[in-house]
Amino acid sequence: MRLRGKRFDTGEPVEVELHNRLIASVKPALPEADLPWISPGWIDLQVNGFNGFDFNGETTSVQDVVGVTESLYEKGVTRYLPTVITGSFERIKQAMATISQACERHASINRAVIGIHLEGPYVSGEDGPRGAHDKDYVRDPDWNEFMEWQEASGHRIRLVTVAPEREGAISFIEKLTEAGIAVSIGHTCASREELDTAAAAGAACSTHLGNGAHPRLPRHPNYIWNQLADDRLWGTFIADGHHLSPDVLKAMLRAKRNKFILVSDSVKFGGMAPGRYSSVIGDQVELHPSGRLTPIDNPLILAGSAQALDVGVANAIRIAGISLKEAVEAVTQRPASVLRLPDQGWLQTGQEANFTLFNGPGDQGELTIAMVIAGGEAKYKR
Repeated sequence: MRLRGKRFDTGEPVEVELHNRLIASVKPALPEADLPWISPGWIDLQVNGFNGFDFNGETTSVQDVVGVTESLYEKGVTRYLPTVITGSFERIKQAMATISQACERHASINRAVIGIHLEGPYVSGEDGPRGAHDKDYVRDPDWNEFMEWQEASGHRIRLVTVAPEREGAISFIEKLTEAGIAVSIGHTCASREELDTAAAAGAACSTHLGNGAHPRLPRHPNYIWNQLADDRLWGTFIADGHHLSPDVLKAMLRAKRNKFILVSDSVKFGGMAPGRYSSVIGDQVELHPSGRLTPIDNPLILAGSAQALDVGVANAIRIAGISLKEAVEAVTQRPASVLRLPDQGWLQTGQEANFTLFNGPGDQGELTIAMVIAGGEAKYKR
């Protein structure tokens, strides 16, 4: 198989030959009209579900894992972290075991699922910072409990979101870091001192910074400013056009600059037609034509994200004035750095072939996925 495209980082046209799931050769190509951009395959660190498939329903099925994976290919995502959020011990364990089962059963799923993101249950119990996490199941960190989930997952948990103010959180962060598991600060109302201690203990990033917070905060200082200013922390952001207003998104991405990462945080309703749906989280919800997802009884608040990573990349460029190179790095090299993935290089012979080819963004900011290669196989072609 041969691919032709413009490098996302330099704009130079290249021809890439693939063989046995690997890059066999990379050669300069002649300029050609309508060549798509070519980049490493995109990585999403936070996916709760998509296209009707859910990792956080009452029961997670193997088909949920397969369905999300196959749906995300169409959005440019070649690898991702299924995200399991706060719940009972049994529900979390069942989701972990099922994701592991799907990976063991399907080689292509095992390549796409590069780990699991455990978001909670060790998060703030306060309204606002708690977000949509079920208050009945929010609790302090428990290493033995976590290790049971890690065993059930086949040791696939690679990212854990923790609120540093929870009792025992700092020692928990230290143990995760020693075990090679990335830690993200999130759903928190921690003080500056608590945030500083968490970063010193090994916390690497902030989960969907600017969301999962009190509706009203002191102008300064507050836990959003504190995390934005901490150069030790990567910041992940939901650029769906709803979770952060355009001005806030622009200011926050520019503040973090070379340490911002884009995530979708999509839920099962992403990719579905506008309408009203029943949800385990949030009860009755409405997906608006704009892509905004809200509870039916309170349309002023959000019930999750219904957009995939392609929308986030386009919005970062259109709204925040971020370069295409920076936006793509925020869904490729940067998330790979957080997870400490082996250096896979970029367009180097012998490396695994994971590519996202895309067009745009156009005059209206639209971005379209042209082709996705995962593990050397074409998974989507427009």
